[in-house]
Amino acid sequence: MTDAPTAPLLDGHRRLEIPPGVEEVDLERKFGQLLFRASLLGSKLTEQRQAARAEQRELLGILVEVDDALAALGLDGELAALGRGAGIEATRRRLLGQLAKAKVRPMRLEGMTADPDLTEIVGTEFRPGVAPETVVRTVLTGFFWEDEVLRRAQVVVAAPESGQQWALPAVGGESALPESTPEATPEPKPDQDEAAAHDAAAPEAVKPEAAAPATRAQPKTAPPRARRKGAVAGKLAKRKK
Repeated sequence: MTDAPTAPLLDGHRRLEIPPGVEEVDLERKFGQLLFRASLLGSKLTEQRQAARAEQRELLGILVEVDDALAALGLDGELAALGRGAGIEATRRRLLGQLAKAKVRPMRLEGMTADPDLTEIVGTEFRPGVAPETVVRTVLTGFFWEDEVLRRAQVVVAAPESGQQWALPAVGGESALPESTPEATPEPKPDQDEAAAHDAAAPEAVKPEAAAPATRAQPKTAPPRARRKGAVAGKLAKRKK
């Protein structure tokens, strides 16, 4: 009864022959081998994609340099006098259109704070009313490629005003500069120098109330025998003379 529904499907078709020795194959081991081969192929495809992207990036970088060359040629006075300026500008627009299809777009950084990841500062200019580190002019245009930076831009930023001090952040978040500058000590005059030197050389005077009362050492009274010996010695000395 189970073969009845499949019988019409098998009419006119030859049954699939089972190769000999299939029953003895280790399916688990064969499946592991297939997974290993699939991982190897995946790694090779990833390497090929990375190599292709690196080559594409290099090619796009060369095309960006070609755009720089066309921009420089457009500023050449001799070529403009010969009427070549319009053709150069048309070629440049076509090149930029092809770059846009490849998701390459130029950076617009004027008026923005310079970002080290996007810009390379090549000069500063004083602009009153403009915050320091603000891009005021682009020397070399930078480009994005999708979500990556294809080439950083070379820019000129606003310089800080003269005499302005910048407080560097300290470790604790406070300003590294002191809040108040200590006042300078005035230089002493010559008379004051001599008086100060004399005061330094002279010993400090002791106040009367702080000084201890002076006591004289009283001589000890010689005993009577010592007195007699001294007198006898004096008389003998006179006789010898």
